[in-house]
Amino acid sequence: MRLDWRWEVPQLALILGMFLGSALAWNAVPDRIPVHWNLAGEVDRYGGKVEGLLLLPVLALGLYILFIFLPRLDPRRGAYAGFARSYALIRIAIITFLAIMHGALLLTATGHPTDFGRVVPILMGILFIILGFAMRQVQANWFVGVRTPWTLSSPSTWEKTHRVAAWIFGGSGVLFLLSGLFGSSALLLLDLVALLGTTLGIVVYSYLVWRVAPDRTS
Repeated sequence: MRLDWRWEVPQLALILGMFLGSALAWNAVPDRIPVHWNLAGEVDRYGGKVEGLLLLPVLALGLYILFIFLPRLDPRRGAYAGFARSYALIRIAIITFLAIMHGALLLTATGHPTDFGRVVPILMGILFIILGFAMRQVQANWFVGVRTPWTLSSPSTWEKTHRVAAWIFGGSGVLFLLSGLFGSSALLLLDLVALLGTTLGIVVYSYLVWRVAPDRTS
């Protein structure tokens, strides 16, 4: 799969901005800064500068490199050309999510507290809505999408499962958005439980569809 630099440059700019922001903030933050928040948006763990200022930028860079090489490692690498735009959208959505999270952390570390109880669910909501939108276009491969033994052995099962998964991801995104907008930790916990349940449900659904699929292989 050939890279489209119209998608790559924004991602690289975001990652560079994350490292640059950390470098500029390094001497302005205390030795111990907030690195984790509970569902209510309250700080429940502090860490050092290396963890607080470098973890998310390094994670973003690692994911970027991983996403570049995954199609080359996939035995079904030819499928990526068929959903190149969706794959690029998924990648830039994840990198943007991490970049905004890092920006919020930098603000908090430099004395400008951010309401993570609202910011995180809202960002997760937007991310899941984008993932749900992109899910419809993903073609059968070994690394992206709902990869079960049944979706990978039946084209029709893959298609039907991802149609359902797109609605579930999109619906979950809306619920995350609402929990963030209303600042409800109880609703956020309910959303997480529902997402876990529906994710398991997707796996079961893929098996049930596969059982009656005319194009299944064993």
